[in-house]
Amino acid sequence: MTEQKDPLVLTCIDGSHYSAAVCDYAAWISSRTGAPVKLLHNIERAAAPAVADLSGSIGLGSQEELLEELTLLEQQRSKLQLEQGRLMLDDARARTAAAGAERVVTCQRHGSLAESLVELEDHIRVLVLGIRGEEHGDSDKGLGTQLETVVRSLHKPILVVNREFTAPQNIMLAYDGSEAARKALDMVASSPLFRGIACHLVYVGQSAAAETVLAEGAAALSHGGIEVTSANLQGKTVEALVAYQQDHAIDLTVMGAFSHNRLRDLLLGSVTAKMLLSTNQPLLLLR
Repeated sequence: MTEQKDPLVLTCIDGSHYSAAVCDYAAWISSRTGAPVKLLHNIERAAAPAVADLSGSIGLGSQEELLEELTLLEQQRSKLQLEQGRLMLDDARARTAAAGAERVVTCQRHGSLAESLVELEDHIRVLVLGIRGEEHGDSDKGLGTQLETVVRSLHKPILVVNREFTAPQNIMLAYDGSEAARKALDMVASSPLFRGIACHLVYVGQSAAAETVLAEGAAALSHGGIEVTSANLQGKTVEALVAYQQDHAIDLTVMGAFSHNRLRDLLLGSVTAKMLLSTNQPLLLLR
């Protein structure tokens, strides 16, 4: 398969019930930006079969036979995983193309998901993945076991999908005037992804600078041709953002991702993680 040179909408596919929505959101991004979609099915490395030392209870020949059988079973398991992945990718490619993505390619990789994504990072424009993987079954609680690792490992926009696809009619941008927030603002103002989509620019907290920060941010968005509604919210950050999101029927939230300060996150909790757990709308996380 020829490697795409254009920045990709890299899309993680597995057997979870979020995969269909992940495909739909990837197709939406592709149709608005012109970026090709790459569907990735990643196969985690399986732990080596654990074989107890049975030399004291069975003969050497019997132990070797057991090892051969376990090796054969592992080979068969790997083949089945590959074939299952190919079938999922075929279905995902058909769905993504039908939803409006003009260029769709597929790939399978082995290893940890974070490692695979880091290796592909230079080719990523946006990463799209579900909030939970197939290991969670039908559960609607908690975060995927690898989600935080992926968010911390990459420095690309990541769209976390947690519901069926709805074409966004408006977005909410959490903004505080910091350097990271300004980068997010510039991205929203300049990206074709958000052209024609209304933006709610929100600042949480009591600050004398809030009005100025919001006015500057709104001016930048308006200059980019985006309709802006500004709001200074009070209260705890996550609760205020989620309440505003619900009150104004926000379709997509844009915000910064986990900080690099793990100690601070341990002591205070991560706003990003709390938002992921609290909201019922997709989040576009920016690093």
